[in-house]
Amino acid sequence: MTKPRINPRPTEDWTDEVDEAFAVLGPTSGQPRPKANILGIYAWHPAFVRGWMPFSQHLRHSTLPDRVREMVILRTTWLGFGEYEWAQHVWMSKAAGFLTEAEIAALAEGPDAAEWSPADAAVVRAVDEMCTVKNVSDTTWGELTAQFSQQQLIDLTFTVGTYDMHCTAFTVLGLQLDEGLTGFPDDHRRDA
Repeated sequence: MTKPRINPRPTEDWTDEVDEAFAVLGPTSGQPRPKANILGIYAWHPAFVRGWMPFSQHLRHSTLPDRVREMVILRTTWLGFGEYEWAQHVWMSKAAGFLTEAEIAALAEGPDAAEWSPADAAVVRAVDEMCTVKNVSDTTWGELTAQFSQQQLIDLTFTVGTYDMHCTAFTVLGLQLDEGLTGFPDDHRRDA
């Protein structure tokens, strides 16, 4: 999609209700309002923000190790053509040192990439299975249970499901990349 279906709400048009809804993100007193396009779209619907942001914050700070969380998000958004979240999380993963360039490239390749250890390959394979067949094979599940607690398995499953949903929602809404972010390569487009 080359243009938004819902334009981000300009920060100068945010109301006290919008600011209060975003308070879950942390202290904002004296701080400029964030200009991310995703938050601008959310700003049109403060009730949605109040319901959504606590769950979103949980996923961001879940029981999963940061590296695994980012692997899961990037593979999910690659498979679902979720360019906005892919671009955001590539940038965040690199900036925080969670993933290397080689690992990010391997996430575009899949679970059979030479970069992965057997444990990492199981994570990537689980994402592929969840996104394509909407389940996980018993073999893959066994590989996951060998490395994650029940809470982590729940967080992993809901992270995949949430970012798979983001791929659909943000495509439908026409969410555009924020300035300075790099999206998918030209050969990875839904219409390619």
